[in-house]
Amino acid sequence: MGCGGGRDLDTFDYVIIGAGSGGAVLASKLSEDPSLSICVLEAGPSDWHPYIHLPAGFIKTFYDTRVNWGYSMEPSEWTGGRRVYAPRGKTLGGSSSINGHVYNRGQSFDYDSWSQFGNRGWSYADVLPYFRAMENRIGDGDPTYRGRDGKLTVTDINWSHPLCEAFIEGAQSLGIPRNPDYNGKIQEGVAYAQRTINNGKRVSAATAFLRPAMKRPNLTVRTHAHATSIVLEGKRATGVRYSYGGRSGRPMEVKARREVILSGGTYNSPQLMQLSGIGSPELLGKHNIAVTHALPGVGENLRDHYAPRFAARVKNIDTINQRVRGLALMREAARWAFKREGVLSLGPTLIYCFWRSEPTVATSDLQLTFTPASYAEGVQGQLENKPGMTVASWQQRPDSKGYVHIRSADPFDAPLIQPNYLAEASDRRVLLAGMRLARRLLKTKPLEPYFDYEDFPGDKVQSDDELLGAAKERGTTTFHPNGSCKMGVATDKLAVVDDNLRVHGLEGLRIVDASIMPTMLSANLNAASLMIGAKAADLILGRQAPEPIIVPERQST
Repeated sequence: MGCGGGRDLDTFDYVIIGAGSGGAVLASKLSEDPSLSICVLEAGPSDWHPYIHLPAGFIKTFYDTRVNWGYSMEPSEWTGGRRVYAPRGKTLGGSSSINGHVYNRGQSFDYDSWSQFGNRGWSYADVLPYFRAMENRIGDGDPTYRGRDGKLTVTDINWSHPLCEAFIEGAQSLGIPRNPDYNGKIQEGVAYAQRTINNGKRVSAATAFLRPAMKRPNLTVRTHAHATSIVLEGKRATGVRYSYGGRSGRPMEVKARREVILSGGTYNSPQLMQLSGIGSPELLGKHNIAVTHALPGVGENLRDHYAPRFAARVKNIDTINQRVRGLALMREAARWAFKREGVLSLGPTLIYCFWRSEPTVATSDLQLTFTPASYAEGVQGQLENKPGMTVASWQQRPDSKGYVHIRSADPFDAPLIQPNYLAEASDRRVLLAGMRLARRLLKTKPLEPYFDYEDFPGDKVQSDDELLGAAKERGTTTFHPNGSCKMGVATDKLAVVDDNLRVHGLEGLRIVDASIMPTMLSANLNAASLMIGAKAADLILGRQAPEPIIVPERQST
């Protein structure tokens, strides 16, 4: 049904807060039952903006606060006292409408560790059927792991550049194998990135799942609906208060007969809980918020990937930097308009490399990306004028943890976000190995005809301390925050939800987004967030989970 305000007080079976990856899939799945009524509240607008659907438009939506929360993280020692920019989607599709399009599920080890923490039904064998069912894989892929009949189209890059092939050949010269499918049996290796782009257009959670479901009469989606608090009656969530139209908008309330479901994401979900009096009594007391339910883990356990980027000047060939200016850009625009091809059909990452920080590590713990482009100050959003190429590297499973706290009792104040990047020595050790590998990859023999010189951090930067200094200077988030409402057993003092995604100690309240991840995945998070939405629907409706797919031979080497 339509978007907008509606009546002052409405009642639905389920109220979902947030139309991002988890919320969009969940709304689609729940609304398949015509006997149920579902309402989705989205703080942002509809996904009308053309730059959302043009893959290269991510550069424009990166800072566009109409569709982006545009958060800023708190300074810390290992960011050199800088505030790192933290974009998050604020539109139908959430961050899947502004992200870099990459499709990466992670390693089986990641999900098996969730299960080993006591979260029943979350092993790799348990979640693989959901990944497979939602996917429409176009390209190679073992049917044991890949799906062909789902709503989410996943494609290979249909654009090539000599620098990309040279980078892959260079990686192979270092002993890193070429991998035909990092979402299949083995993640390790080097490969072109798989992406949620089809026919030159973005495939978001909104376009794949939510918009088709909005044709059903039992699904109502309200945009510009900024949730301000969860309504509790005793220990049961019964509704949501929101402002239709933002800070100066009209106060509204919607009731939930069965459940309120938080799908606001890793930053917004814990923020709304804290605003509603659910969280650490000490934090709530600091902001004069009455405690409705003491739950100290709300907002804790935040993790994110932190990446320094090596940039090199390129010779003897042009790069994407030159293809998005002047007449060249006009030609690329024509290619996209008539053929849905060219650089405008691309995301920011073209090549993925998964490898180990040292030979004794059991599974890959490094993730690197390559693109034949370079950005001003190393930050995505502004391409440089001169030919350039970039390699970013990060630790796949960081040990450092941070937090998300309310800044005040005002629901329109941005949350206070502190990821504590590199606080743990283990993270710094692995990151240094990744930085040294990134430099080696740029200086392989296949790239030699094109490599001019290392622009950042530069050849003078060699020691561990110097490299960490470069990471402090320009390292950024890779936009993969999770864990701030972690899933775990009741005896875990920081657990917020159980393995059915129900908030501990409350009734009628669940969380369905990346905030429930107990540990970081070896991956970008959109694929897993979509999976969480699909699995949550079965949990909520009490449906039998699909039969686990046992693949004991799946390893990372």
